[in-house]
Parts: sequence; structure tokens; C-alpha cells
Amino acid sequence: MRSVGFLLVTGSESKAAEAREILGGEVEWVSMSIPEIQAATIEEIAIEKARRAHEKLGRACVVEDSGLEFSAWQGLPGPYVKWFEKSGLETLCRALDGSSDRRASAVCVLAYRSAEREVVAAGRVAGSIAEHPRGTGGFGWDAIFVPEGEDRTFGEMARSEKNSISHRRRAWAKLRSRLEAFGQEELPRSGRE
Repeated sequence: MRSVGFLLVTGSESKAAEAREILGGEVEWVSMSIPEIQAATIEEIAIEKARRAHEKLGRACVVEDSGLEFSAWQGLPGPYVKWFEKSGLETLCRALDGSSDRRASAVCVLAYRSAEREVVAAGRVAGSIAEHPRGTGGFGWDAIFVPEGEDRTFGEMARSEKNSISHRRRAWAKLRSRLEAFGQEELPRSGRE
């Protein structure tokens, strides 16, 4: 049986596409929407989604949850960013107008679950929130997040450029490293565990 590497469970085609671009052919995607608990941290949400996905599929799998943390708001919107996005990216930019602090962090948490173990890996990128949305690339809040050391938003970057520095890339690298530390050289395989 050919090693796939990771079974990613997400209802987001964009997240699956980025994972494939970051990891090459090491990702098998299962499109499944998993009910999301309301929790204070991105980690709690990812861990519970991984538990539910593994229970449903009976296979080792990875789920992702991501968020955008504003320093001025002590980490909010964090895991709730998708609800804030519903009012529009311009509104998210305007939300920081009264503050001199536009610093933010892009966060991706990957939770791996198998019958034997649970492994969590987080990737973070420091940056800031743009004055206005810029760029048409990426998805979600990419058009308002400017990574540290850059003057462009993720939305203004080529996909390969964003993927080389993103919070997702960092999370996948950490997850791979943690799983390899358990001696799982071939990681999860296609088919049953």
C-alpha cells in the first residue's frame, strides 16, 4: 500500500489545497464538515474535531482549525474569526481604528488522532492588520493580514510565497516532526490504521 502521509479532514477545499501545496502528494483529503464546539482556544476546537473525525472514519486523521489574534483585543477574535468575517474584512480592519496597536498573529492548529495517540501542533506567524483589505489571493482573512517583515498581505502574495512562510506551513512541519519522534516514519497510511 502506498504511503499517503496524512488524511486531512476538512470541509474547506482551500485548506486542503494549501495542505497539498505545502506537503506535495502527502495529503489525502476527506471533505467532511465536523460540528465545531464553542471553546476559548483554537487548540480545544481542533482536538475535539479530530476526536469526532477519527470516531466517524475509524482512521488516523488530521483536522485543522485556525484563527487570527489581535494584540489590542488580548487574542480575540481568535477561534471566532469566522464569525467576525461575516461582517466583512473591511469591518475587521475598522475594528482596530481606535487603537494604535494593529499587531496580530495568524494561528493554525493541527490535531492528529489515531487509535493510539493524539498529537497537536500549532504554527504562528506574527504580523499586523492592514488599514484596508488588499489583494485577491488566498482565502478567509488573507487580504488583511500582513506578516512581520512584509509590506504585503497574504492576499497580495503568490500562493507559493504565502505557503513558504505561513502559519499552516509551520504547523505541518511541527506535526511531522512530532509524529516522527514517535518513530512513525511512514506516518498514517491510506486505508485503515
